Amino acid sequence: MIEFQNVTRTYGDRVAVAGLTLTLPEGELFAMLGPNGAGKTTTIKMLVGLLRPTSGRVFVNGCDVARHPREAAQCIGYIPDEPFLYDKLSGREFLEFVAQMRGLDRRTRTARIDREVACFDLGGFFDDLTETYSHGMKQRLVFAAALLHDPQVLVIDEPMVGLDPRSVRLAKDVLCARARAGTAVFMSTHILSMAEEIADRLCVLDRGRVNFLGTLSALQHELALPRTSLEPLFLKLTANGDGEAGPPQQSGPSLTGAAEPIEGPG
Repeated sequence: MIEFQNVTRTYGDRVAVAGLTLTLPEGELFAMLGPNGAGKTTTIKMLVGLLRPTSGRVFVNGCDVARHPREAAQCIGYIPDEPFLYDKLSGREFLEFVAQMRGLDRRTRTARIDREVACFDLGGFFDDLTETYSHGMKQRLVFAAALLHDPQVLVIDEPMVGLDPRSVRLAKDVLCARARAGTAVFMSTHILSMAEEIADRLCVLDRGRVNFLGTLSALQHELALPRTSLEPLFLKLTANGDGEAGPPQQSGPSLTGAAEPIEGPG
């Protein structure tokens, strides 16, 4: 469903991601962890088509993301770490816009929008302009937009930023339900407890390289720390450095999953 084949991304002489090889099957809930500057967001932007790999290839559902970004985008729902909305649209207008961009017919649009409004409890502010929304409200709306077309792959960068405890629980339940239904869920997060709770497999990225890939129990076994929670395991695994400073991040609206590839600096 998702495949990275020896993927490297550089910015000038700085290596952000080095030789990443990774395969995710359908129905897996996968968490990528790492210190700041480890290369997580660069990895995600290559996955959704916002950056091209310097070398190597990324596939989604058998489609090369760099060569066929529009086809790959049809399979992907993307939730960035910062929600980007059109301030002068209401939540309803925004979801209508995204649904039409996804090619959903009127009946399907109405049903899917109603479904996501109920799921993410958007009704209380759905007809207000998004410029009036709090960060958490925006994040819930972006979650809803990413799921309208029932993507085969869901990609999330720091999914719980700005969410209150009730919304965090809801988001966890939605991610687990989507994975059980066959969606491949790829998320990056700094919230180790969430990764420990819901992820099927973990990847620890440090300075662009994979330090560990596997289950929590395998990590406990590898570090000879059985029954230890993820936090001390993560700190031990990344103890040799705090990660390099990452490249300047691209920003801008990402409403419908992936976009045309854009090159980063360098």
